[in-house]
Amino acid sequence: MSPFNTPLPPFLGGSFYFRHFGKSCYYSLFGKGSNFPQFGESFYFPFLGGCFKSIVVLPVLFIAFGVQICNAQLSDRFEISGYLQGMPVRIAADFPDPIGNKIFWEYRIQNRLNFRWYASSKITLNAEMRTRFFAGDLVQDIPNYASAINRDDGWANLSWLIVEEEDWLLQTIPDRLNAEWNSSDWRVTLGRQRINWGINTATNPNDLFNIYSFYDFDYPERPGSDAIRIQHFLDWASRVELAISPASDMKESVAAVMYASNSRGYDFQIIGGYYYNRLALGGGWAGSIKQSGFKGEIMLFTDLEPTADSPGTNIVIGISGDHMFDNNLFLVVEGLYNQLGGRDDFLLFGSELTADNPSFSKYQLMTQASYPFSPIWSGSFSGVWYPDEEALFLSPALSYSLYQDIDVNILAQIFMGSRDSIFSSAGSVMMASVKWNF
Repeated sequence: MSPFNTPLPPFLGGSFYFRHFGKSCYYSLFGKGSNFPQFGESFYFPFLGGCFKSIVVLPVLFIAFGVQICNAQLSDRFEISGYLQGMPVRIAADFPDPIGNKIFWEYRIQNRLNFRWYASSKITLNAEMRTRFFAGDLVQDIPNYASAINRDDGWANLSWLIVEEEDWLLQTIPDRLNAEWNSSDWRVTLGRQRINWGINTATNPNDLFNIYSFYDFDYPERPGSDAIRIQHFLDWASRVELAISPASDMKESVAAVMYASNSRGYDFQIIGGYYYNRLALGGGWAGSIKQSGFKGEIMLFTDLEPTADSPGTNIVIGISGDHMFDNNLFLVVEGLYNQLGGRDDFLLFGSELTADNPSFSKYQLMTQASYPFSPIWSGSFSGVWYPDEEALFLSPALSYSLYQDIDVNILAQIFMGSRDSIFSSAGSVMMASVKWNF
């Protein structure tokens, strides 16, 4: 296998393969208005003296656009929000030759825009997009890095690589684009949306449509899926949901029904459906034992058309407890059993987490503690133990409220494992960010 055919650690976001990229000196922005071109139009900055100098201009453009929309005169039917975030990232990992053990620096600027239009008393239109600027070693040294960033797993490919250069790129993607209809005890949502059926903090086998990675540190909104979702509210605590996420290949589709209700102080849900040509059955609960929270998710996945290469029947069980102490320390402990979890080669780090295989090992124990030191200072610490891999994941974080709408964050992610563990070469990440919410 070519060294460039080897997937990367989970925090790098997938596999990369070598190919040659051309260069472009044209730039595109989105939005409508007298000061901005229509979506998809291009223009050139001849006064900059070349493409490289545009790196300095891009952050200014994001800020100017954010200020413009914040100062706009909005009606009661229209809402705009979002944030602008700058983030240097240091990544240390052991890659196959010829890359080897190396430290990478990457510089990111992320702009998120959320639009909501209350078209009528029953219809709401939602559009949310994230535009990201990447510069540094990863773009320059990792083959096919731009293709990994410019990825859309939805039924419609809406990702747009606006600019790609030798050591920087600019990409945008709408991760919410839907219409919502509400009428009495019915709600129907059509389009790209977040369908969140998960209950636990770290791993969510109930989350058939939008499972997320616990290790993804710069995507709090989590991905959306192209789907239709129908919700019928039976009473204040009970509802029935039907969700369908189609694909051009039926075997790549997901469709499920969920019944949710409350009994004796416990919220519970029962789920059954079709998951990538597999039958999915299970459910979850959320309640409390005395003053502590008690949650869990259980799912069974089995192949509808078993073959020699199919994974077979898998049972995933996740149980968690949480407690808020009198001094405002919040503690979460979560255990996971993933019957078919775990890998014995480096391909683990290129495999995405899925509802039917939501962990890197068969057994997993996670703990997370968060504590507000003051009204403007807060910290957290997350740890994951993989006993069958003899490995450990540690992630301390610190947050500071610099101003009413400006936050500063520092975070580290560290994988440690025995010499025989695949986690031994997973590496570490350190990042700092400044985030302006508007």
